[in-house]
Formats: sequence, structure tokens, C-alpha cells
Amino acid sequence: MKFIEELVVEEFLPTIRSLLAEALRDRGLTQREVADALGISQSAVSKYAHSEVAHNETIAADDRVVELVERVADGLASGDMSRVQALVDIEVMIRRLEDGDLLADLHEDAMPELAEADIDFSVHDPDSRIRQTEQVRSSVRRGLRTLTSMSGFATLIPNVGSNLVECMPEAETVDDVAGVPGRIFDIKGRATVPAEPEFGVSEHAASVLLATRDHGVDVRAGLNIAYDEDLIADFEAAGYSTVEFDSEASEELAATIGDAVVDADLTETFVLYQTGGFGIEAISYVLGPDAPTVAGVVRDVV
Repeated sequence: MKFIEELVVEEFLPTIRSLLAEALRDRGLTQREVADALGISQSAVSKYAHSEVAHNETIAADDRVVELVERVADGLASGDMSRVQALVDIEVMIRRLEDGDLLADLHEDAMPELAEADIDFSVHDPDSRIRQTEQVRSSVRRGLRTLTSMSGFATLIPNVGSNLVECMPEAETVDDVAGVPGRIFDIKGRATVPAEPEFGVSEHAASVLLATRDHGVDVRAGLNIAYDEDLIADFEAAGYSTVEFDSEASEELAATIGDAVVDADLTETFVLYQTGGFGIEAISYVLGPDAPTVAGVVRDVV
């Protein structure tokens, strides 16, 4: 009797680790950094590098495995992907390959009785919430890197600070929206991100995003920046919709934004803005399909 989990341990894991170790080394990581990224010892990395650990050629040659290795290696090397997301993505691949696919075929080869029994191995949900949350965090990280690397972004940060947020596909509350804890601030002319993206940490930018979504506008991400009349004109000149909403009715944000966007002809990425009032800072909100797109639009327009 042989369990499919044995094939995972004996065939898949040595193969994926070997491929990842090689891919990370190709991206310039040291042996120590590869060991830390994969959660293995340096001696294990050395063995993988010198082909002292056998791997399964059928698994290594599978296009989906090759694509996974490249994507995970890129994410780990750049910092866009956390170890948790890497683990989840690899786990999802394992479950997919177990479900009447490559690993199931290898399992049947190792135990022919399974083919005769016509057993179906459905295990994990590829669209699990933890995978989605890690993907959203990764997306926010990519957007933040665009913002912090662009020249002049610090000058766009309002007095209350900026935040780049992205929500889950079916977001309903601020707990479904990831952003920067403590917001992004201008410290001596430099945009400073104090911590890794987390869910439920942005009341302000998240509320504007959710209020816009509540009125049927298909957006997943947003960024608040300082209001400037010339900047709004620049967005319009670049072909993006701009919509003003009433700053005096902040206690009725959802209704106010709804009134503004209901009849607006919105582009995929667009700008909401309010020009301020007594005790209310004038602010603009760039909204779009995901955090990297929103950040990229700001970079290109400014």
C-alpha cells in the first residue's frame, strides 16, 4: 500500500526544492539566502546545487511546475511574495496534481489497483481565503514598490498620510481590505512605508473604496493623494475620468460618493476628489482594478 502523500514527499518535494534552489541562485541569492527562503539548511542547498538529490523528471518537465517555480522564485527574490504565499501556491499545485492529474497518474503507476478502483482524489480548494489574502498582500507590495521608487511621490502625500489599499474579491468591510498599517508618510522628502500590508488597518482609504464598490463600480484598489487642481487636470488630459464629491457630507460617505459616481462615465482607473472644507483636508483618490495598476497610473501621470 502506497499513499499519494508518500509520492509528494519522495518525488514532488525534492523536485520542487531542487528547481527553486537553482532558480533562486540564478537570481543572485546567496546559499544562505536560498536556505532561509526555502526553510532548509545550507548543506541541503549545496546538495541540490550539485545534483546530489534525485528529482522526478516527469514532474520537473511539467509546464505548470516550471511556471510555478519561475513565479515563486521571482516573488521570493524580489520580496513581492511572502514565504506563506509561496507555501500556499505550492500546496495548491500539489492538490491540483493530486486531483486526477500528474501525481494521481504517478500514484496509479506505483499502485495499479487504484486505476481499477477509479478513485478520485479531490482534496483542497485552490481558491481558499488564505491564498487570496496572500495574493492581495503581494499585489499591495508591488504597488508600494512602484510608489516608493518614483521620483516626487512624497510631495503627493497629504497631511493625513497616504495609503494604498486593495480588497478581496467579495469585500464587504474594512477587514476585507489590505493596506499599510500607520499609512505612508513623507519623512524628510522620502515616502516611508512603516510596515508590511495587513488587513483591516485602513479606515479612511478602505471606506472610500468600499463606498465606491457599494454603488456598482468594479474597483479593487485605491490610493489617496493630495488634491491639486493642476494634478486633476493632468489626470483628465491623460484620459482618466475625474469626479468631485461633497466634502461636507463625510458622515454620509457612501451616499455622497454614490451621488457622484452614479451617472459618471468612469474609465477603468479614475479619480475621485473633494476640495476640502472647514476642518476637512482636500484629498484625491485614485481607484482602479488592483494596487500595481493604481500606482502605475500615478507614476505615469505625475
